[in-house]
Amino acid sequence: MAELLDRTGPSPAAPAAEAAIAPPAGAEVRALEAVQQALATPPVVRTARAMSLFGEHAAGWLALGLLGAAVDRGRRRDWLTAAAGVAAAHGASIAVKRVVRRRRPDHPAVQVLVGTPSRLSFPSAHATSTTAAAVLYGRLLGTRLTAAVVPPMALSRMVLGVHYPSDVAAGTALGAAVALLTGRVTRREVDR
Repeated sequence: MAELLDRTGPSPAAPAAEAAIAPPAGAEVRALEAVQQALATPPVVRTARAMSLFGEHAAGWLALGLLGAAVDRGRRRDWLTAAAGVAAAHGASIAVKRVVRRRRPDHPAVQVLVGTPSRLSFPSAHATSTTAAAVLYGRLLGTRLTAAVVPPMALSRMVLGVHYPSDVAAGTALGAAVALLTGRVTRREVDR
């Protein structure tokens, strides 16, 4: 599916959509450049690449949800519902990318340090699925995972030069919204 994103041409509405959320006059490029100058050391880049691989297509988060379902048999349905919420968050991010069609950073000041399955950038699917997983799995584990995992994943996307700050902010917001919706749907099913 990600390959299809690159092969499909821009929709007739794409220029207007891209203009509506285009990065402000280089501010986001300057932010990426500053993040890379401050943090893109070899150990940080290696860690960011590992995080990128883990989060690709939400695969690592989905695997953790399935592991939770296998280990915590008493709450198997809850884990599977949470994993479905993570999958829905990832799918929502891909849908928004196809509508918005913002291109990934492409500026001489920004180094792209990892490959991506698509050239589309808004919102960050990694930030979206990570936020959904942190909220949904955190509830099941009885702990707050959001502060521990969302900022590092969001920052890693900027360290690698593949997302603007607004991409990761929008992804985080979208992931939180899908997690909230998943939680409400789950509570309604329990109340029936």
